[in-house]
Amino acid sequence: MNLKERIDAGMLFYEFGHKDPQDQEIEKQLDAQRKHCKEMLFDYNHTRPSDRKKRLEILQSLLGKCGNEVYIEDGVHMSYGSNLYLEGSFYSNYNLTVVDDGKVFIGDKTMIGPNVTICTTGHPANPHYREMVAHYSLPIKIGKNVWIGSNSVILPGVTIGDNSIIGAGSVVTRDIPANVIAFGNPCRVQREIGERDREYYFRDLKVDFPYTLRQE
Repeated sequence: MNLKERIDAGMLFYEFGHKDPQDQEIEKQLDAQRKHCKEMLFDYNHTRPSDRKKRLEILQSLLGKCGNEVYIEDGVHMSYGSNLYLEGSFYSNYNLTVVDDGKVFIGDKTMIGPNVTICTTGHPANPHYREMVAHYSLPIKIGKNVWIGSNSVILPGVTIGDNSIIGAGSVVTRDIPANVIAFGNPCRVQREIGERDREYYFRDLKVDFPYTLRQE
């Protein structure tokens, strides 16, 4: 099993120092991809806010999948970019970090607050393996119409179901089902999203327009 196959399978891997010629070539390819991502995101983070066409072109040339209704505020950082798949419209506020050594899938109409980290990669608990700079990467799946609050961290292997809310400052270490509000460190489900949420948008503040989709 070569280096790329180990990464894709969620096994321990090393980015550098391989003896096998095939793995050495993969090392070079991955290093080139990481450097390319940094260059592209440097350009993205230094475009003018009004140049939305240029910003979208950069994202569409870098990401694994990116539609026309994607906007990410400045301060975005990724490992590869090519392992991030955005299904439909997507918005992220400032300072998004995506450690995408593994795959990240995000559904349509999902929103992310400021200073959020989505991290597919970790290191073993045993310090001996960390001295050897061992990694593992597990895919992250975030459903459609999810809202992730500011300063949250999504850790390797997590799945978040459709329509759920992750409260600000959460550390998500386990899967979160659909249609719930979850928060905390570690993040836990607090309640389901229910009928009362149709009438009240925050605490005791009532919605003052009909419960219908906005007409564009």
